[in-house]
Amino acid sequence: MSLLLEVSGLEACYGRSQVLFGLDLTIAEGQVVTLLGRNGMGKSTTLKCLTGWMAPSSGRIRFAGEDVTGWSADRIARLGLAIVPEGRQVFPNLTVREHLEAFAGNRSAAKEPWTVERVFALFPRLSERASNMGNQLSGGEQQMLAIGRALVTNPRLMILDEATEGLAPLIREEIWRCLDTLRAAGQTILVVDKYVKRLIRLADHHSIVERGKVVWTGDSPALDADHGLWHRYLGV
Repeated sequence: MSLLLEVSGLEACYGRSQVLFGLDLTIAEGQVVTLLGRNGMGKSTTLKCLTGWMAPSSGRIRFAGEDVTGWSADRIARLGLAIVPEGRQVFPNLTVREHLEAFAGNRSAAKEPWTVERVFALFPRLSERASNMGNQLSGGEQQMLAIGRALVTNPRLMILDEATEGLAPLIREEIWRCLDTLRAAGQTILVVDKYVKRLIRLADHHSIVERGKVVWTGDSPALDADHGLWHRYLGV
């Protein structure tokens, strides 16, 4: 598999406070990869650097064959990176359909692109709420909309930041089933979440972040076999 994302020696600071210390990360085409770690260990800062919302102080980010280090967020997005942000961030004054139509575009020239109607087939509840405003949706429905909004851009890489946070168990499981479907379809995904047992079933590869650097990396069987890692780095 060819590498889609390659992060090497990434460092980042907030003023005089350094947060990332030489972080490395790779994602191959078609992989589902997780970034794990306790709160405050650098996961969110990493995502900000990857998506162009924060410029790293040093290191390199290569995505889709380009050195995108320091690129603006819109330029990186046009290259095929989409994020499902923590907190969903739906627009209260747009309907479900308007959300999806506003972001739709086959930037990756996919043979079977994600369209509004295809998202409605993935999430029938959104189809039922197509004319509802963003602020009229439940938390679970807003999360489905945030995922659908990312999908209709037809991204080469989709990042999910705490996509199941605060959801009821049944809705959370619906989101996991959606991700299983996307994985089976070959979508490349980077997931930040805390449900390790479920992530082991979903992902191909995992990286654990501690104090701004990757301290462990391996596949699902390796992570499943070493619960000491869970206690040491994840607080599980």
